[in-house]
Amino acid sequence: MSVRVQTEDFCVQREYDEVVSEAGDAGAVVLFCGLVRELYDGSESSADCAAVATLTLEHYPGMTEKALAEIEAQACTRWPLLATRIVHRVGELSAKDQIVLVLAASPHRHAAFEAAEFMMDFLKSRAPFWKKQSSANGSIWIDSRESDAQSLQRW
Repeated sequence: MSVRVQTEDFCVQREYDEVVSEAGDAGAVVLFCGLVRELYDGSESSADCAAVATLTLEHYPGMTEKALAEIEAQACTRWPLLATRIVHRVGELSAKDQIVLVLAASPHRHAAFEAAEFMMDFLKSRAPFWKKQSSANGSIWIDSRESDAQSLQRW
């Protein structure tokens, strides 16, 4: 079980291999890798979107890692997880850069899928990150989406 916040990119294969090794006799490992979108306007549609030049993520060191660890710990109490991993990048990123990685290993696939989805839903809504998008139209701070908040209701 581990969480990291970092500026440098991560290697999905290396993270996966480490989780498999930590998990022992896992029957499933679910992996989610989020990318910086090329188009983003803060709405649910892609109409009138501007091409993303950069996405800058800011955070409070210490506070952010604590919040991620709490999300991971909640997942571990809800599902029979053998290993987990959350890696989230901060700093200036470009379109298609990897931004977040979540892995959940469990004896059974349903638990691994649900735990990974739970961690992502809470990361999107509860993790203390601030996102600033820059495009040809200027720079804006990105607010949370209503759909992200709605995703929490099922947990």
